[in-house]
Amino acid sequence: MRFLYYDSISHLEKGKTITGVKTFSLSEEFFRSHYKRVALVPGVIMIEAMAQLLGWLIIYSHDFSLSPIMSLIEEVTVTPDLRPGFKAEIHGEILSSSKRDSLGKARMVLDGKVIASVNRIIYSHIQPVQRQDLVRLFRYYSGLDRIEE
Repeated sequence: MRFLYYDSISHLEKGKTITGVKTFSLSEEFFRSHYKRVALVPGVIMIEAMAQLLGWLIIYSHDFSLSPIMSLIEEVTVTPDLRPGFKAEIHGEILSSSKRDSLGKARMVLDGKVIASVNRIIYSHIQPVQRQDLVRLFRYYSGLDRIEE
């Protein structure tokens, strides 16, 4: 089973930025059998959503020739006690990138207020990869059909 923690990608600028959205509803699988009294959105899920989106920007920016593996996160903040029932925007930015690794940052915004951020995410790059498989997954997970194999 794969867990996807963003709903769609709304903006993509190769080598620079990505924007997506995530709606946190009470029906999310991670709420099942947790939080018996009050459901709260786990901070780790917000971090994973930002990391997943930024990872796809790295794959796209390198023309689907590598797969990034999150290696380090620093300067992380998350808002505690967020209840499900909101839709947040996720913004990711590549700060630097090489064939070996990428450095980026990301934030999650709700009604103009930052509710989570990671100011330093380092990804190690794995090569070789099956380019056509990454393109197919990207199309499926992003909802964007403009990517060519």
